[in-house]
Amino acid sequence: PLTELYAGCERAREMLVAPNDVSRVIARPFIGEPGAFRRTANRRDFSVEPPSETLLDALAAAGISRSGIGKVDDLFAGRSITSKHTSGNAEGIELIREWLLNAGNTGFLFANLVDFDQLYGHRNDVPGFFGALREFDAALPTLRRALREEDLLFITADHGNDPTTASSDHARENVPVLAIGPAVRPGVSIGRRTTFADLGATISEWFGLGFRGVGSSFLGQILG
Repeated sequence: PLTELYAGCERAREMLVAPNDVSRVIARPFIGEPGAFRRTANRRDFSVEPPSETLLDALAAAGISRSGIGKVDDLFAGRSITSKHTSGNAEGIELIREWLLNAGNTGFLFANLVDFDQLYGHRNDVPGFFGALREFDAALPTLRRALREEDLLFITADHGNDPTTASSDHARENVPVLAIGPAVRPGVSIGRRTTFADLGATISEWFGLGFRGVGSSFLGQILG
């Protein structure tokens, strides 16, 4: 039962702390019969708390609102963000669109489209991955049109997950970072960065904060 699964994961989370600090205990509920199991939308990630200040913490301290779409709250152990969990990419894209079109929304929106990873990347499903890319590409123009003058949109990934490799594990490939917004200069390359933390540092500078973590901001490179 779901409650027992969550309780078992919470107990494991309490045990898997220093000195090992296992990053996540993942509950992956499924239904069906042997040979035809299907995952449900009730996945939960029980994460170790970030060991130091994060961009989300800095935004919270400055009183800047933080909204989440997908499992992003789980990844930070619920610290400094709450999130609306989704059933898949389609729901996530629609919630992003609704957030952008709501003139009352301000601050930072952090969204995760999980199907690329969970449904297609780990399962080496190339046609499925391709279809998900086409779905997002088709939605991107409406998201771009919803951006306001002071908005900045980053499209990236947290790791590689090439569905064409022999392994179903995360790939070691570089991840893309695309910046979109009225203030962004087109055709600018930020080069190969030394750490993913540069993105957090860039977002922090965009909000006028001093937080940089272990990264370096590339905001000056992309602004017109």
